[in-house]
Amino acid sequence: MTIALEHATDLTVELNPPHEMGSCPAGTRRIIPIVGGTAVGPLLNGEILNVGADWQTVTRDHVAELDARYAIRTNDGAVIEVISRGVRHATLEVHERIKAGEEVDPAEYYMRTAIRLDCGHPDYAWVNRALFLARGGKVGNQVRLSVYRVL
Repeated sequence: MTIALEHATDLTVELNPPHEMGSCPAGTRRIIPIVGGTAVGPLLNGEILNVGADWQTVTRDHVAELDARYAIRTNDGAVIEVISRGVRHATLEVHERIKAGEEVDPAEYYMRTAIRLDCGHPDYAWVNRALFLARGGKVGNQVRLSVYRVL
């Protein structure tokens, strides 16, 4: 049996500067506000609302554990909750380039997320019955993700 993926949408997630929590037992913690953005694709189109954050932990070996919750308002008015858990890691040199705001090809580092969507609108009930995977990267104050529905 093979697993197929269907392109659902491309997300451009706008971020505000992080709230640094400092070194905690699990690693360096920060809360990064999610303040807007877009969803554009064959299955899902809309705007990312100013209602979320990424609660991020960077481990001692420089692996960023991503834990984001935010919402998309579709072009036809439905609101979809996004719950995204993922991992990002890169060489120290690539990490410094990303941190400086440089547009680094996502092929130069690893950033993947597992996404669950939740919606009460009947036209989007299909999102409640699927898992989604994303690949992407960070550029300046944006995260860009290509999101795929697992078939």
